[in-house]
Amino acid sequence: MDNKAFDCFNCKKSLYGQKYTEREENPYCVKCFESIFANKCEGCKNPIECDSKDLSYKDSHWHEACFKCVKCTCSLVEKPFAAKDELLLCIDCYSNEYSAKCFNCKATIMPGSRKIDYKGCNWHETCFVCQGCQQPLGSKSFVPKHSSLYCIPCYEKDFAQQCAACKKAITKDGISYQEQPFHSDCFLCTGCKKKLSGDKFTSKDDIPYCLDCFGNLFAEKCTACAKPISGQGGGQYISFEDCQWHSDCFACSKCKASLVGQRFFSQESKIFCAECSQEM
Repeated sequence: MDNKAFDCFNCKKSLYGQKYTEREENPYCVKCFESIFANKCEGCKNPIECDSKDLSYKDSHWHEACFKCVKCTCSLVEKPFAAKDELLLCIDCYSNEYSAKCFNCKATIMPGSRKIDYKGCNWHETCFVCQGCQQPLGSKSFVPKHSSLYCIPCYEKDFAQQCAACKKAITKDGISYQEQPFHSDCFLCTGCKKKLSGDKFTSKDDIPYCLDCFGNLFAEKCTACAKPISGQGGGQYISFEDCQWHSDCFACSKCKASLVGQRFFSQESKIFCAECSQEM
């Protein structure tokens, strides 16, 4: 074999009887290989020799003896660790320095463990529970109350008002009538059962009615048009003896001229202006 095959590819020194290594099928003496190819240790800043174990993380390298926690200096070889600002720490040191604390149990939330964040606070997944039944909330709907969290059934049982109509909890869209709570969908006209929330209504003996039902059931009827006189919304009406009229209906039965503020004469529930009464 040609002697040149045993010369260092870089410095050309003979490798007979010397330790050497190869790179891309070319032989190198140990000194040349380390100066050209060896990685620099992040711990001691020296090259990592050919016969040393090279431990790497991302783009950095360490001697096995230098792969340590930067805070407590314990070895990280074959142990879980965490990185902060390119520095390596054991799990205990990282947790003490940087990990979030559980809002419920106040213990550290270890790196890699599942946590839940809510309004800037952190919980262990197992600590994020309903204050009432102590069951995990997970992805369930919940309601905050006095710095505690409650699942919907517990909140409704312990805090929500009960609708006076359907007897179920009111969690939104509630109204109050006669100091009693109602769902807006449950507050109905006693007569026609239409929703009264957002509409004008009146009552009879504290029982609510829409204006149409109240007028049909309880209001006096106009002597002229026979429609209810409710007096709601600023409506004007005129009463004479046992008869009532809408203001617009208070007119002469013959010529239809308005008698509001005018002299009139009555005959058998009909009214007449002075001129028409003389022609009778």
